[in-house]
Amino acid sequence: MSPARSGLLAIEDDRRIQEFLAAALAGHGYELLHAETAAQGLRLANANKPDIVLVDLGLPDRSGLEVIAELRRWHRGAIIVLSARSQESDKVVALDAGADDYLTKPFGIGELLARLRVAERHLRARGVDALPKTLEIGDLAINLEAYRVTRAGADVHLTPLEFKLLAVLAQQPGRVVTHRQLLREVWGSAYVESAHYLRIYMRALRRKIEADPARPRVLQTEVGVGYRLVLPADAVAGPD
Repeated sequence: MSPARSGLLAIEDDRRIQEFLAAALAGHGYELLHAETAAQGLRLANANKPDIVLVDLGLPDRSGLEVIAELRRWHRGAIIVLSARSQESDKVVALDAGADDYLTKPFGIGELLARLRVAERHLRARGVDALPKTLEIGDLAINLEAYRVTRAGADVHLTPLEFKLLAVLAQQPGRVVTHRQLLREVWGSAYVESAHYLRIYMRALRRKIEADPARPRVLQTEVGVGYRLVLPADAVAGPD
């Protein structure tokens, strides 16, 4: 990421949201492009390779979900959904389609900037194809290569499934990973409806790595949607 901050593309047909984004981001060093249709947005994305694409789900010519799926075929940047649809099922579908995050309208500038920082950290973390061997979050160190986790220098003993669950999240820092994605990656496709497995193992994992498992700061919940591993500068109080 450059010191001048990220290049953004907003694929959004609501003029009020366009004006809000332009005004909100003008003083924060972001370069912002606008598109009002899916077709225009895909052309601009292809021509300009923005770091972050903001996508409305209700576009006039095509579904925002189709745009996300098409972008994911070649776009390596972050995708954040902007939508008035607030149902958990809508969020899950968008994230499963390839979005990194989801903002429900109306949203404030503080929340928008926080989500952009998370997206930037996600991009930095995955860098040029690989994460660092060890991911450090405060006094927690996750070594994906050595299958080792330490906290304040002491080994944290995880079961194989607990480590696999942590590793899936650590490989996508800052990104919301849906319940179905986690279940598929950790337990296999036959278990994508077995959300109770996830709750049990997440509770056990938090007890081992969180300073206060009742108020998790590393493994945060997106209620009804999934979980994300939060990097220190973007950690905020969230639901359990």
